[in-house]
Amino acid sequence: MKNILIFGASGHGKVIIDIVEKENIYNISGLIDDNKNLPVDFSGYKILGVTDETLHIIKKYNIYGGIVAIGDNWIRSLVVRKIRDISPDFVFVNAIHPSARIARNVTTGKGCVVMAGAVINSDTRTGDFCIINTGSSVDHDNIIEDYASIAPGVTTGGNVKIGSFSAVSLGASIIHGVTVGEHTVVGAGSTVLKNIPSYVVAYGTPAQVVRERQAGEKYL
Repeated sequence: MKNILIFGASGHGKVIIDIVEKENIYNISGLIDDNKNLPVDFSGYKILGVTDETLHIIKKYNIYGGIVAIGDNWIRSLVVRKIRDISPDFVFVNAIHPSARIARNVTTGKGCVVMAGAVINSDTRTGDFCIINTGSSVDHDNIIEDYASIAPGVTTGGNVKIGSFSAVSLGASIIHGVTVGEHTVVGAGSTVLKNIPSYVVAYGTPAQVVRERQAGEKYL
């Protein structure tokens, strides 16, 4: 069984640990986290060091690859970039819960997470480093671009497109054929009935744009 690292000792990291354990494809050698105030042990695994020490840790523990367990889309991208700067050939693996239902002709990029009870229907495509969260339902022919995230309980209709770095929050629903731009946040419980542009926050039923936002602005 190949050894992997998990980057991020947080609540999201605990969920990723559980998925990897249940998949039983990789062995978790330990975690990497830049918060030096964390305890030595986390959820049954050792914190082996900080991101800057990744190359040394890869060699010491015979690491095959790993996954970035950070829920914030922008911060996840910064960590991925840092890892690639340190180790350009680093392999980013996927974590797909065994209870997820993934239909035929679905394609997923690298470094993606699909959590318990999620459904992804036929001919949907995700980019790299996406999160499809617990109990969400992504219908047929969706396009979910790099670093986008679908929160627990989200439902999308067919032929929906979610732009890169965008976040669809808890329990939101998006009807068929709608496009959500990049770096956009759709608020919890919203019902999206029409296209939402890039770099905005939108929420409500029906969802309306309430303000603009910048790339990297916190939303969790």
